[in-house]
Amino acid sequence: MKPQVMIVEDEAALATMLRYNLEKEGYRVSEAGNGEEAVTLADEVKPDLVLLDWMLPVMSGIEVCRQLRRKPVTRDVPIIMITARGEESDKIRGLNTGADDYITKPFSMPELMARVKALLRRAQPAQSKGNLTFQDILMDLTAHRVTRGGRYIHLGPTEFRLLQFLMEHPGCVFSREELLNAVWGPDIYVEPRTVDVHIRRLRKALNNDSEMDVIRTVRAAGYALDSDPDMRMATA
Repeated sequence: MKPQVMIVEDEAALATMLRYNLEKEGYRVSEAGNGEEAVTLADEVKPDLVLLDWMLPVMSGIEVCRQLRRKPVTRDVPIIMITARGEESDKIRGLNTGADDYITKPFSMPELMARVKALLRRAQPAQSKGNLTFQDILMDLTAHRVTRGGRYIHLGPTEFRLLQFLMEHPGCVFSREELLNAVWGPDIYVEPRTVDVHIRRLRKALNNDSEMDVIRTVRAAGYALDSDPDMRMATA
């Protein structure tokens, strides 16, 4: 069955254009014209991806994003925020709220379709089965589940892929560009700063007050999964 894409957009002309292009690509499409309707519709249709406008009547796109991330049925669904707000602070706020990608109006429809395709592809369950371990972190690729010391850790789809890649290469330092190519893919444009946002979200999910931060920041180089305290003191 083709993926279900939910459009949340109050501009009728843009919603119609998005529907036309998505259906042309073979996707099933549902629509909501305001934030409150979007939250209700998401429970009904269980979308595979959400195109979410920021400026919505009744409830803002930011609040819709928060609510979708709280619900078990939609917490792992990829969300692309669509907005005219193009400031870096707005992008960071959208990503921190739970969006996986961000595109500003006016935008290229082929670019948006490419982003939709890339996010849907990466949201599919990992083809490789089995477990990855690093210290007390266990990643079950079959169940798509992460625990640390027995504690369940909720991760969004992007954070899950980011952690999987780092756990597959423990101790290796990767630049932002290398992480973008490995996790997001070379066929989609995402600003390097996006990596920092998702690393912060991954750290917040993995660590509590009694646990060591296993993600090492290497100045002018990038990030690594590393538990060597001497190395961390030298480079963090």
